[in-house]
Amino acid sequence: MQHILDAIMQAEGATDPAAELRAVADLPVPDSYRGVVVRADEVEMFAGLAARDKDPRKSLHVQEVPTPTVGPGEALIAVMGSAVNYNTVWTSIFEPVSTFGFLQRYGKQSDLSKRHDLPYHVVGSDAAGVVLRVGPGVSKWKPGDEVVAHCLSVELEDAAGHDDTMLDPQQRIWGFETNFGGLAELALVKANQLMPKPAHLSWEEAACPGLVNSTAYRQLVSHHGAQMKQGDTVLIWGASGGLGSYAVQLALNGGATPVCVVSSPEKAALCRGMGAELVIDRSGYHFWKDEQTQDVAEWRRFGAEIRSLTGGEDPDIVFEHPGRETFGVSVYVAKRGGTVVTCASTSGYMHQYDNRYLWMNLKRIVGSHFANYREAWEANRLVARGRIHPTLSRTYSLGQTGQATYDVHRNAHQGKVGVLGLAPSEGLGVRDPEFRARHADAINRFRDR
Repeated sequence: MQHILDAIMQAEGATDPAAELRAVADLPVPDSYRGVVVRADEVEMFAGLAARDKDPRKSLHVQEVPTPTVGPGEALIAVMGSAVNYNTVWTSIFEPVSTFGFLQRYGKQSDLSKRHDLPYHVVGSDAAGVVLRVGPGVSKWKPGDEVVAHCLSVELEDAAGHDDTMLDPQQRIWGFETNFGGLAELALVKANQLMPKPAHLSWEEAACPGLVNSTAYRQLVSHHGAQMKQGDTVLIWGASGGLGSYAVQLALNGGATPVCVVSSPEKAALCRGMGAELVIDRSGYHFWKDEQTQDVAEWRRFGAEIRSLTGGEDPDIVFEHPGRETFGVSVYVAKRGGTVVTCASTSGYMHQYDNRYLWMNLKRIVGSHFANYREAWEANRLVARGRIHPTLSRTYSLGQTGQATYDVHRNAHQGKVGVLGLAPSEGLGVRDPEFRARHADAINRFRDR
């Protein structure tokens, strides 16, 4: 592993980094590597505890694991940087189900997929690094290429996946529903997960946008989502968080007006720093009277504050991801004919809303899940062009992944939380320092928050 890292480090400051990186093709692949795992024999370790009391620091382990063989259409990458997403939180607390069920089902699909059904699960759905090997049939990528990986894993053997790969019956999220994820020194991906690494970003910065930026792009911009247009008013929950911070940038970049919902003055300041002018601190709102009863008066008060900021307009689009806690008010405040576009449910999956406000006012609810390859590629292209910037706030070592995941679980973070893989320190991997300098303030906006 050290020889691989040494070869990659030769590209730092080199006049021709690509030439230096091609040397990895001649190096042997190690038999094992360090990865962050959950273990099948520990899935009951939090039995009886409430979700908020389950501690990822106890369930996530860094251990040596065997390097998988590289199959047709696949690539093995040296992971220099990765990031924590909420699906890693779910995996680590074994909610809503243990991910070992995903691995077992995938393992029954083919001789190749059997590799994924193991008593440990290497987690993580983001990565930036260098291609080490490619399998038979891969022609677009070669050893030495600097890449980022999106997390859509598809088989594409079914006709349903060829209009929108997210509809493939065998669609899975890499590192969550498959093994060999990105929180590790090496990762196994399908070659059609790879995209060019933005040259002006460090490894940890480049790893951060993958899942959340692509997810937000499909939700807001794509014709599969809300089809946001210039002039739209977009209500964004959790606007300073890992997902919301990209939704804010996409709204501003696309000529829409974001209304940012946050929970503290510090988070409000971050949104204003991104260029948003309309911000609501939701800490004074209580949308539920008790566990069973929502407070319609609070819905009305919230809607009135939105209109006071927008000059009387209701949101054309509500960007939903908290779920149970906010879904009722989201449906209520969307404008007549407006759209609530939803992914995830970090506050609970069982949503309740008053259907009169949906059907009588011709509103739509659109379900959205990650992104297809084209959407992920376009979202990454915006990052590479300096239109969308990483929202990295803090970076941890691989050995600190449990703490990083705990911070996300407890919402004790801003933006995205990065994790170093093989990279020995932050700030490495920048190949275009001049372009970076023009965007340095935006790139560092979330740092140390």
